[in-house]
Amino acid sequence: MGTEIERKFLIKSDDWRSQSVGKLYRQGYIFKSTDVTVRIRVVEAQGYITLKGKSEHYARPEFEYAIPGDDAQTMLDLWCHPRIVEKIRYRVPFGDLVWEVDEFQGFNQGLVLAEVELDVADRVFERPDWVGQEVSHQDRYYNSSLAIYPYSLWTTDERG
Repeated sequence: MGTEIERKFLIKSDDWRSQSVGKLYRQGYIFKSTDVTVRIRVVEAQGYITLKGKSEHYARPEFEYAIPGDDAQTMLDLWCHPRIVEKIRYRVPFGDLVWEVDEFQGFNQGLVLAEVELDVADRVFERPDWVGQEVSHQDRYYNSSLAIYPYSLWTTDERG
């Protein structure tokens, strides 16, 4: 079984920008419940289907499989449009980890998040200076939530 252990943070500066070149990600959600989420993603010309389980202490079961890019795009168009999450993802090395910075586009423009995947949930790690408040347990920052209730609709209080 695959397991994803991920921590998610807000960004407090643009100091990460010069360290990476981004790739466009387009993704949508075919199904979401409290127990499982089914995501379709297109990165450049490659497609992926991903099944994610419920998160417990930063960890959750995750199964991701490559599929033809044209098939993934068709699934996005048929079953996810118009609730597509678009973002440019940057991979930024820091210490012995690689941080993924997502700069959201479209309905979520203005939101920038950093994620780091870990080998164990309780791992101690150093944060780059540009990493701010942790939002790992705030559901509204999940991409599946952003597809339904995008950042552009958030109130000033929700944006913090």
